[in-house]
Amino acid sequence: MSTVPVRRWPLTAVLTANAISATGRTLSLIGIPWFVLQTTGSAGRAGVVAFCATLPVVLAALIGGPVIDRIGRRRVSIVSDVLCALSVGAVPLLHRADALPFWTLCALVALHGLAHTPGDTARYVLVPDLAEHAGTSLTRAASLFDAVERGARMLGAALAGLVIALLGAEVALLLDALTFLLSALLIGAGLRGVRGAQPVKGLAPVSLRTYGTELREGYAYLARTRLLAAVVLMVMFMNGIDQGWNAVLLPVHAERNLGGAAELGLVTAVFGAGGLLGALLYGAIGHRFRRRTVLTVAVLLCGTPRFAVAGLTDSTVALAVVMGAAGLAGGMINPILTTVMYERVPDHLRSRVTGAMTAGCELTMPLGALTAGLLVESSGLSPALLLMGAAYLLATLSPVLLPVWRDLDTVHKVTAPARRVPA
Repeated sequence: MSTVPVRRWPLTAVLTANAISATGRTLSLIGIPWFVLQTTGSAGRAGVVAFCATLPVVLAALIGGPVIDRIGRRRVSIVSDVLCALSVGAVPLLHRADALPFWTLCALVALHGLAHTPGDTARYVLVPDLAEHAGTSLTRAASLFDAVERGARMLGAALAGLVIALLGAEVALLLDALTFLLSALLIGAGLRGVRGAQPVKGLAPVSLRTYGTELREGYAYLARTRLLAAVVLMVMFMNGIDQGWNAVLLPVHAERNLGGAAELGLVTAVFGAGGLLGALLYGAIGHRFRRRTVLTVAVLLCGTPRFAVAGLTDSTVALAVVMGAAGLAGGMINPILTTVMYERVPDHLRSRVTGAMTAGCELTMPLGALTAGLLVESSGLSPALLLMGAAYLLATLSPVLLPVWRDLDTVHKVTAPARRVPA
């Protein structure tokens, strides 16, 4: 029986910080592609910028787990937010000063991608500790964590459309920088004294050998846990295609066919609203249903239909309706996969395995954005949308076809003891 006193403030602080930074990330998710399209007029260049933004995300995830353990989850999160604020805030300031060549823009978005992944991972792996402190169940905390972020994305998308339409993409990026600074302040105050947020004690001194050993531990655990490996493989393809959608296909479709930034913000906000509702619904009643059934239906609905509607019609209303349904389905995916990861990975490996999973899940994101840009330039927007929608369908058939997904409904309890030494 746990003897940890109930403290809800750390979980509340992290949820609030995540809400603020997720709002800002959505501002830049919409603002940066729109900024590139408005300043260059090129879908191909939008794809190149997205490639530069996401490649460092993969690199940071590949090597970040041992760093997070040694520096501490609280410190990593704070430094991550500050660097993100500086990098995204520099884009509009340098542009106003006429000192933003294309290579500098690529370098700044690359720094942003490199910085934000360790902070996201640090907060993500803290959820079990924070749930225990708050006296709530892991499933409920995971659903709440995802629901808050999705709600913030909904708000951020609506705000982005409004701000860009009225004030321009540069103002949206400056607001994003401010949200990262607020997030850093909340994390600094909220995680003070939380043992799970501090550096892990008792680890071997830093060296290439020990660092490599710890990285291999994370990847080896992932490789021998077949269900987690299947999760990574499916989500890898989904994320790559989604990145092409978010960074290139949807912004170009909004600019050419829907009417502009306001419509882009609207359909993205509807998707976020659906995601929020889906996450809340799963947190409230999801335990009554088989995980595999819910996941199978959700992944089939969350992707391909929106690509098909965008590729075959120019209707904002039709796309908004499909985006709402896709968001509702998508909102149920992360709580399931997050709970499964927490159930199967012991605490002392959580940062490393999460880093390995993040790297795998995001491996195709740079190529997804670059491919989308090249497809639009070479084949046109509608063929690009339909081709990538078909690829999404193939990826999401995995839970239907592969027997390994039957293990999704088996609840595992890890028994390996954590190697953290009490302070």
